[in-house]
Amino acid sequence: MFEIFDQEILAIIWLTMRMTFSSTTISAIMGVPFGLWLARAEFPGKKLVISINRTLMGTPPVVVGLVVFLLFMRNGPFGALQLLFSLEAMIIAQVILIAPIIAGIVYTAAARNEERIRSFAYTMGATKLQTQALLIKELGNEIFFAVVTGFGRAMSEVGAIAIVGGNIRSLTRTMTTTIALDINRGLRNQAVILGVVLMLIAFIVQLTADFLRKREQRADENF
Repeated sequence: MFEIFDQEILAIIWLTMRMTFSSTTISAIMGVPFGLWLARAEFPGKKLVISINRTLMGTPPVVVGLVVFLLFMRNGPFGALQLLFSLEAMIIAQVILIAPIIAGIVYTAAARNEERIRSFAYTMGATKLQTQALLIKELGNEIFFAVVTGFGRAMSEVGAIAIVGGNIRSLTRTMTTTIALDINRGLRNQAVILGVVLMLIAFIVQLTADFLRKREQRADENF
């Protein structure tokens, strides 16, 4: 009988959370600054860079999984690292998928509001550092939305991580790949239960992040 809290399922949930939080954090660290920089910078080929980023935002996960697989396979350029079929490989695949999404959302918001914010900061005599801090603060909701969107994308990923992780039991099997496997094996009840757990985790994380964001906003207003 399927036990939702048995040792194997708990391990799958823990692995999923590690992978999701790690890839989202790395993607945010990369994507947010890049999006802010891209909105402000002027250089030849900027439109091409924006187009490439937008293309990456819609890249099929299986393509990303294939690319990472070819890079880290035994005879690949990075085969010596022996990362294929590991948590690290799945995180790398997810970062390639998520970072452009976060960067794209942040860029769009910054490009739309940056001039207004910087003009206000200039009239107030703010320094460059103060202006940048104000920009990040004013774009807080958009940045928060970008990161949460990335988190949701990471949590729901199947294709890329199945290719580079191999869906190996007790090693690289996540909640989404387990659901896909259970459906193929005809274990629909197990798949439904795991799906509900997955949605509950996503809801709790989203609710917690939203609460922390609103508390921070209230603290800033009171200050």
